[in-house]
Amino acid sequence: MQILEFAFVCYCVTDMPRARDFYENTLGFKPGMVFGDAKVAWVEYEVGPHTLAITNMADDWKPSTDGASVAFEVADFDTAMAELKSKGVTFSIEPTNTPVCRIERDLA
Repeated sequence: MQILEFAFVCYCVTDMPRARDFYENTLGFKPGMVFGDAKVAWVEYEVGPHTLAITNMADDWKPSTDGASVAFEVADFDTAMAELKSKGVTFSIEPTNTPVCRIERDLA
């Protein structure tokens, strides 16, 4: 078996309007495929060659601190951090350098 890339990464949400506001207005993502309505939906965002989906459609598939994670590569980390903080995004850890990247984890 040869895996070439992710088909999508899915993150479960409890409040679809709030989640869409964050992904579309804070991060600037444009929705692609949308199934459902304003309150209960599956929404896909194309990010480069990848797809991020958010959903609250399945009653037995709930958000969890053990749930999905996704990392976004940005051109300028410090500028991105400043913009997110100016929009009220809060973070659970301070910027951290790893052997492969510099990260920050938000609480949104």
